[in-house]
Amino acid sequence: MDAFYASVEQRDHPEWRNNPVIVGGSPDSRGVVCAASYEARAFGVRSAMPASKARRLCPHAVFVRPRFDAYVDASRAIRTIFRDYTDLVEPLSLDEAYLDVTTNTKRLPFATTIAVEIKDRIKKELSLTASAGVGPSKFIAKLASDLRKPDGLVVVKPHQVTKFLEPLPVERLWGVGPATAGKIRALGVSTIGEVAQLSAAHLERVIGSMGPFIHKLATGDDPRPVVSERVPRSRGAERTFPADIVEIDKLMAVCEQLVHEVAESLKECARPGRTVTLKVRYDDFSTISRSYTFLQHTWDENVLFDVTAALLDKTDAKKRPVRLIGVSVSNLLQDHFPLQLEFPFVGNLP
Repeated sequence: MDAFYASVEQRDHPEWRNNPVIVGGSPDSRGVVCAASYEARAFGVRSAMPASKARRLCPHAVFVRPRFDAYVDASRAIRTIFRDYTDLVEPLSLDEAYLDVTTNTKRLPFATTIAVEIKDRIKKELSLTASAGVGPSKFIAKLASDLRKPDGLVVVKPHQVTKFLEPLPVERLWGVGPATAGKIRALGVSTIGEVAQLSAAHLERVIGSMGPFIHKLATGDDPRPVVSERVPRSRGAERTFPADIVEIDKLMAVCEQLVHEVAESLKECARPGRTVTLKVRYDDFSTISRSYTFLQHTWDENVLFDVTAALLDKTDAKKRPVRLIGVSVSNLLQDHFPLQLEFPFVGNLP
């Protein structure tokens, strides 16, 4: 999807269309940008940028707090359209997914035809624009989808893969971040085509165990299948505060809200968990975590909050200002594990 959060806001607020819209925290605090419309991006505004800097770059922008319920609803509607064509849908986030349409419910012979139909339906039914990439693998399709935003469609046929990849910078390789790119560029290599000319063994010596896989991608070989369902391993939520908090009762209130969000998320994916982890970041940016593991799985909100409160008591939150707090639950119930019934008592809390 194109500038997804901002596009949903512009759709739902027609008066903001064709105007710069920035979704995120307040520019008067330490908030950050979650998403920026293309009108705002023209001024240099980018995701994860401090909102205060975004306002300096684009002072006439509309700043709006995120409405995640609206984005989730839009994402579900988009995925419903996807599933009209194939069950092999692998979501990457609310606004992005891989589709394998080799075999599709419409019996259409060409993936490009399906991409065009899906883009048209999203625009007509949801008043949103999407960009699509069509390719013989996940890696190629992802690269293609990013090339002509917004509202773009790029098709890379199998015989075009090598020519398509050759001129792209090494940073476009999946899994290559700034540190890894620096190591590769230190070899005098700057493009994917040049990476493909290296041996897999040489690349492994330079960047480690990911070397052979990165080399495969550089040659256009991506063996990863589209996985329609990924089993969740954890669920969590956190808050960064506009101003540091020192009052323990305020922190408890935030924890209560976070636990509610996490418990609802656990129920939504139908997977209770065993391990509760509390994350606390102090005013000097030092971060600590405390955790507790139950004997049985649970998503009971009261039980989760009692443990979270006990974990908070084991931190320095009463003595030091807190900048961020987070709660997560992991060790989620997996399909092959038996579910032990819960008894109406907690036992020994931490």
